[in-house]
Amino acid sequence: MIQRHEILQTIRMIDQLHLDIRTITMGISLLDCADTDIDRSCTKVYDKICRLAGNLVKTGEDLEAEFGIPIVNKRVSVTPIALVGAGTGAKSYVPYAKALDRAAKEIGVNFLGGFSALVQKGMTESDRVLIASIPEALAETELVCSSVSVGSTRAGINMDAVREMGLTIKRAAELTADRGGMACAKLVSFCNAVEDNPFMAGAFHGPGEPECEVHVGVSGPGVVEHALRTVSGQPFDVVAETVKRTAFRITRMGQLVAQEAAHRLGVPFGIVDLSLAPTPAVGDSVAAILEEMGLESVGAPGTTAALALLNDAVKKGGVMASSRVGGLSGAFIPVSEDAGMIAAARAGKLTIEKLEAMTCVCSVGLDMIAVPGDTSAETLSAILADEAAIGMVNNKTTAVRIIPAPGKTVGDTVDFGGLLGTAPVMPVNRCSADGFIARGGIIPAPLHSLKN
Repeated sequence: MIQRHEILQTIRMIDQLHLDIRTITMGISLLDCADTDIDRSCTKVYDKICRLAGNLVKTGEDLEAEFGIPIVNKRVSVTPIALVGAGTGAKSYVPYAKALDRAAKEIGVNFLGGFSALVQKGMTESDRVLIASIPEALAETELVCSSVSVGSTRAGINMDAVREMGLTIKRAAELTADRGGMACAKLVSFCNAVEDNPFMAGAFHGPGEPECEVHVGVSGPGVVEHALRTVSGQPFDVVAETVKRTAFRITRMGQLVAQEAAHRLGVPFGIVDLSLAPTPAVGDSVAAILEEMGLESVGAPGTTAALALLNDAVKKGGVMASSRVGGLSGAFIPVSEDAGMIAAARAGKLTIEKLEAMTCVCSVGLDMIAVPGDTSAETLSAILADEAAIGMVNNKTTAVRIIPAPGKTVGDTVDFGGLLGTAPVMPVNRCSADGFIARGGIIPAPLHSLKN
């Protein structure tokens, strides 16, 4: 059993090194909210979220005050809405998005994920309706996040869905041009999406999850960076062991908070996601960890190897600390949310091509990347396809959250504010992929997917 004195060991990390509980996320099944009438279904959705998550924010605030641990975000994830709305026959699911947004505001959370569809092997009519609704849904709501699963190691890559997502991203950017394309910052395209991810914008409550549960996402890039300073110049096996031990301590804290939150809310404890998720604050950077290993700048040769070591050591330390490690658990590399990556991108030291290589070994993929506003939908789709291929072949989660910033060009900056940070507009290869994307169909699953 975890004792509270274990938390006291982390006081310095909390006070000085940006250690925090990044999110407490309640997952809620909405399968019983299905109805043939969309208005009745939306009412059921709103009522159920408010009933089950009504005390989520207060519980988080109480734990924060009692344990002295910052709990930055309180969030909700729900069943993919494409599943909930399938029986309505509606031609738009924007009413669902507005109901989710009202519920999120009523209970006081800062984001709600699950305006989602799982189309890795093909699309139902409901999936098509949801994807078509995404631009308007995200433009007309504040707190709703959306994700679409376009591929998996078992199913291959649905290139028809990839093509649609390129168009969807472009349309979402256009509808929020006055906010720098903000809707795209709330939209993720996945390969091998996980059902218990507590982090936004990709969180949804998978159909294999229970009625309701609580997940906790823990983060502490500054803690890891500080730990590595104590082993400066030492061999990489020492570096790996240091990261692993640090991840163990961080995860233990998350385990305590998750168990206590679940107990107070009267729902099962889901998972602890130990993901080094940076923020724009100085001293809270994954890039700084990589540079502490000896790189002049993130993006230099050796960056991918350093990130591979970091990601693996974080997972090993987390697994030893809790039997409920899940979600994505590793290292995130969102450009706009990491001060070191912002600086490297502005200086031309970090490119999209290098970031793509880094996604082969990190927890997710191309995240919070701004590109010129005139980038075509086909190019966006091709970037999604490349990233999905990395996930499919390597049997790992990959994702793309990309913003074609309206009216912006290379060298400009898009400011999203808060944890979403500031994105320097990065150059994109201008060679056409139009003919490739026009083919459609399915890229078959790799041979090693046949494991039965």
